[in-house]
Amino acid sequence: MLYNIALLSFCEHGFTFEDKWIKFSACENDKANLKPIYHFHSLKFDDFNGVEISETYNIKKGRLIRKNHQIVMASDDWTHFYAPLPFSALDLDFFLIQAFYTHAVKRHMIQVHSSLIDYQGRGIMFLGPSGIGKTTQAERWNEYRGAVIINGDMVFVQETEDQFLGWGTPWHGSSPYCENASVPLEALVILKQSPVNRIRRLEGFEMVAEVSNSVFYPTWLENGMDLCLETLDHLLTHVPVYLLENRADEEAVALLEQTLDQNKKE
Repeated sequence: MLYNIALLSFCEHGFTFEDKWIKFSACENDKANLKPIYHFHSLKFDDFNGVEISETYNIKKGRLIRKNHQIVMASDDWTHFYAPLPFSALDLDFFLIQAFYTHAVKRHMIQVHSSLIDYQGRGIMFLGPSGIGKTTQAERWNEYRGAVIINGDMVFVQETEDQFLGWGTPWHGSSPYCENASVPLEALVILKQSPVNRIRRLEGFEMVAEVSNSVFYPTWLENGMDLCLETLDHLLTHVPVYLLENRADEEAVALLEQTLDQNKKE
């Protein structure tokens, strides 16, 4: 099966994916034009000592990636991944996002723990630690402003020639929202719970520190950190960051909306 995420495609061979992946499967008209950036192969346990693997994979030049009791072998150029069956859905998600991020970061994308909405073609990302209310805030915008929730927990941000795009992905943590869509980013919003709604724009070290805490860094990849930090630096230079202390109500939505509209006029 061929899948397409943020315009990057990959093939899986022999795995059974969860239903959420259907949204990201390549349609028949696209398959002829898509060139997979990597392949994910399932193996029987007996195959690890077989001729097939010794001919296609050299462990001295490759890598072993481990999570819990699961191990995946990656080719030296990160284009082929070999995993023994059986494989749990959670563990498979972990390895798939590592494989994807390995290629995505080289194409000016970073992975951010956040929720993403599309409000009339304007992308707003809500950032903060687990439990702070990222998905709740997105739901308030859906309820009061009709915004589309693209992803509730895991967003890839891509730098293009003239803008930054927020992409939905199949990975969405505990949130139920994951759409195969993208939207130009207008703002990053750091969330804090508060009995009073108030907002201010962040600058300098405070801005960098708040956003950096929500970024996942591909530490397993040579120069992965440098690539990630370069894209992050460009993002913070071009997209405004706000701190929204809020009660997660309609007033908080209106306050942020008014702030963004004012910034757009300026």
